[in-house]
Amino acid sequence: MCYSNSSTSTTLQLAERYQKLKPITAPELQYYFASGFNFPRWNILTNDDTIQQMRWGLLPSWYKGGNWMEFAAKTLNARIETCSEKASFKHLVSSKRCIIPSSGFFEWHTEGKLKTPYFIHSAQQEIFSIAGLYDSWLDQTTGAFENTFTILTTEANQLMAEIHNSKKRMPLILHHDEEKVWLDGLLEIQDVMNRDDLQLEAWEVDKRILLSPNANNSQVSQRYQSNLGIQKGLFD
Repeated sequence: MCYSNSSTSTTLQLAERYQKLKPITAPELQYYFASGFNFPRWNILTNDDTIQQMRWGLLPSWYKGGNWMEFAAKTLNARIETCSEKASFKHLVSSKRCIIPSSGFFEWHTEGKLKTPYFIHSAQQEIFSIAGLYDSWLDQTTGAFENTFTILTTEANQLMAEIHNSKKRMPLILHHDEEKVWLDGLLEIQDVMNRDDLQLEAWEVDKRILLSPNANNSQVSQRYQSNLGIQKGLFD
């Protein structure tokens, strides 16, 4: 699954990368590390000409519950294989697709009781695109509409299966030439499930930094060095 993400790009960099307009009054949103369970706001690409800012954790338009955080914690991700069947997502698959820009994401490798964190990013693109869905929800307490999103996940490719070896899932990362057709609704679900040809890079990061209250800093994604000065890697 994908519950920890990063996006260190400015809105200007994103506007140039995706050929979109910058939001005029929206704040800069830059994260070295962000946990979905904190429901952060994120720069999001849709078919709109302007970059949107939405909150992570999808709340469908029909949601009328009281504790939105409890609901949103369950919709941080959506499985690509079943999103067309689930009540929270099925009405969005053809009409409300989005792209979540990322600089890299974090996942855990499990070996017995030992859990080791890794940072994973695209070997081809400094800013890469994760496929998602979004919806607009009316907050009954404020009377304001809010856009929220979910990250689509798929079966892990070889590298991600070795890292995320407990559930063997990964975010649905789009190739550059898939981005526009994804947003236009012209890319079928079955055509994006397999990510075996995706080129990713990964390395171990310092667990102490990742789990600290100050994880949102540039050191969180740096390659981890042991006390002996030897870099620890998954394939060592």
